[in-house]
Amino acid sequence: METATSVLDPASPQGREILGLFWVVLGITGVIFLVVTSLVIYVVVRYRHRPGGPAPSQTDENVALEVLWTVIPLVILSVLFVLTVRVMHQVDPQAKDRDPDLVIVAHQWWWELHYPKSGVVSANEVHVPVNTKLLLELESADVVHDFWVPALGKKVDAIPGHPNTLWLNVDRPGVFLGTCDEFCGAEHAWMRIRVVGQPKDEFEAWVAHEALPAAQPSSPDALRGAELFNQKTCASCHAIGGTSANARIGPDLTHVAGRETLGSGVLENTPANLARWIADPQSIKPGCDMPDLHLDRSEVELVTAYLEELK
Repeated sequence: METATSVLDPASPQGREILGLFWVVLGITGVIFLVVTSLVIYVVVRYRHRPGGPAPSQTDENVALEVLWTVIPLVILSVLFVLTVRVMHQVDPQAKDRDPDLVIVAHQWWWELHYPKSGVVSANEVHVPVNTKLLLELESADVVHDFWVPALGKKVDAIPGHPNTLWLNVDRPGVFLGTCDEFCGAEHAWMRIRVVGQPKDEFEAWVAHEALPAAQPSSPDALRGAELFNQKTCASCHAIGGTSANARIGPDLTHVAGRETLGSGVLENTPANLARWIADPQSIKPGCDMPDLHLDRSEVELVTAYLEELK
């Protein structure tokens, strides 16, 4: 599956509209740059001082020239204004009387995902069906964040107490990488997001799987790890579907082993990295809300064994 990160490789109608406007603006400003540079070079060469030459003549006014340099910028700005309004309308049409298909809540420093129609709750990795126009609602649980996936369209702020909306229409399968684009604290750089565009049948299968409760521990180590998960206050911050853990301070862990990354992109999701994260999250992502629980090595291995079964 392809991975895209660039605004120059759009994977949505909204992204293509924005890129098209970018090329128009770049073309117009490029022409202006060439014209101004050429005129400056011409004036420097044509009217340079020559030994023994006469003093240059002075011109007090030139109505035609003044009209020209007023009208041309006015026309250029008017054209850009019309094109910009058109793109704004295409990218961000009104969403009256429609409930969101996906609610994204930004936290320091991770993304909480809610699919209202199915009740699925996840974190950091957004799965969407391709060729389907979705309405996203963006919220913040703490400070101002900014949701931006360059290949998919515009940036939108997530503001505490002021939900914003965003249209998303991924038109080809792939993984589209994004990030928070508003400085939001020490670990702002590691507030990454992945949008996974899937064919509709694959997306529906993913939703059906995510809606299932967590798998029951199938090994003695996993069973003991589940007990430690509750004893060591992990359940005070995290939810695991089908268990008594239902807190919403940290990411939902019902299917954590099925995700590609940990800590909103700071680590690849492998058993070894998961163990590192459980043992000392502050050494990996300083300032994050997950504390060091001071687990010994055997306890870390047991909790890891439990979470690795949550696929």
